[in-house]
Amino acid sequence: MTAILIIDDDDQLRTSFQKLLSEEGYCVESAPSGEAGLNMLETRIPDLVILDMRLPGMNGLETFKAIHAVDPKLPVIIMTAFGTTETAIEATKMGAFEYILKPFDIPEMLGTIRQALEAGRFMRSPVNMDPRPEDTAGEAIIGRSRPMQEVYKAIGRVASTHATVLIRGESGTGKELVARAIYQHSPRANRPFLVINCVAIPENLLESELFGYEKGAFTGASHRRVGKIEQASGGTVFLDEIGDMPSTIQAKILRLLQERSIERLGGRETIPVDVRIIAATNRNLEQALSQGRFREDLYYRLKVVTIWLPPLRERMDDIPLLAEYFLSKCSAEMGIDNPGILKEALSVLKHYAWPGNVREFYNTIQKALIFNRGAPVSAGDIGQAVSDRGRDPAIENGAGDEPIRKWIREALTDKTAENIFDVCMDRVASLIISEALTMTDGNRSQAARLLGLSRPTLHSRIEKHRLKFETSVKRG
Repeated sequence: MTAILIIDDDDQLRTSFQKLLSEEGYCVESAPSGEAGLNMLETRIPDLVILDMRLPGMNGLETFKAIHAVDPKLPVIIMTAFGTTETAIEATKMGAFEYILKPFDIPEMLGTIRQALEAGRFMRSPVNMDPRPEDTAGEAIIGRSRPMQEVYKAIGRVASTHATVLIRGESGTGKELVARAIYQHSPRANRPFLVINCVAIPENLLESELFGYEKGAFTGASHRRVGKIEQASGGTVFLDEIGDMPSTIQAKILRLLQERSIERLGGRETIPVDVRIIAATNRNLEQALSQGRFREDLYYRLKVVTIWLPPLRERMDDIPLLAEYFLSKCSAEMGIDNPGILKEALSVLKHYAWPGNVREFYNTIQKALIFNRGAPVSAGDIGQAVSDRGRDPAIENGAGDEPIRKWIREALTDKTAENIFDVCMDRVASLIISEALTMTDGNRSQAARLLGLSRPTLHSRIEKHRLKFETSVKRG
């Protein structure tokens, strides 16, 4: 269970806060002073510390420095009154995750706690590269294919440098894991690692989130706020989905890369910062350049080193390894024995295009385990899990039907053809059956389950359409 330590001398606040967080599912401990909190750290390191700045004896800043010395990757949220805001800002520059003003808004505090715990997990959970299937703790980048070997080489070459890195690849290929692997093998591994999703944060908030703001910069700016880039000084900032970053903020990121300095929103002071930028995108940046949606100068500043992550369909040799790893991982997470996977199920996995890449693959294995009731995962289990993933919006809107429509138009305009409806239906049926048999290595029982047909019905359809598979596919 996630553990949180609260250090505050206000007995009433500690009690109410402990009750609130316990109801949220956290394991909560508290201490009335900095000295007491540090004593508790000697026996157990929590996942998060919530620290008040005004404490008896050792003050909040001194306590933060001591906590940071014990574990520099332990996220700390600071609570402060208006009178100690500057001290809280100083602590944030030294690596504290965030500071919250008292009295605070409970939903806002809970949201900050979730973000801090996620940041702590990113910094402290190792990313293994190509582990053994039984090594399922933490997270891993899986694959031994030639494209993945190139990815590993690139990570190894760039991790020890301070170079800016651009990670490119489709959604679900593991760009964030690669960014974390670079960070964890870098000289900055004991400094902050902060993730900013350029799509998840509204455009009007993204600038202040990145660069901070001065008091009075806009309506509601009642105090100075340190941005994530300044907060991560000495560490690494991962800008995810940078291809969707607004052009106004692109100019500020360019200045950061060129001059290693920023300005807070509403401020005139130039603030030097030492951060490494790792960026990622699934967008076609070259197309965005031609359309004027992405700055050319920023494009070249970002791609000092570019790492391309291959889609899963281009590394199908890794499918058995991925299946073995995710079966072990999901079984352990679900508290069940690993049931294994049948050969025909692996064949189905190899013949699917995986538009959602490794993320979709993991979800498919998880669903198959939930519904297979302890038996080895079969082709039918995989087929059901894949079919449950939802329809593609392009297919839903008819856009994916165009190749079929073109073929039908050609057939309809063929004046030599007779009984065109039956011809088209037979052709489609034969293709569907042929694909099902190919995916199951010719196993008719498994193919029938995929198609939702009985085995005798499938056999009669094969005979009707005079389909022959002896030369390319084994009979089931």
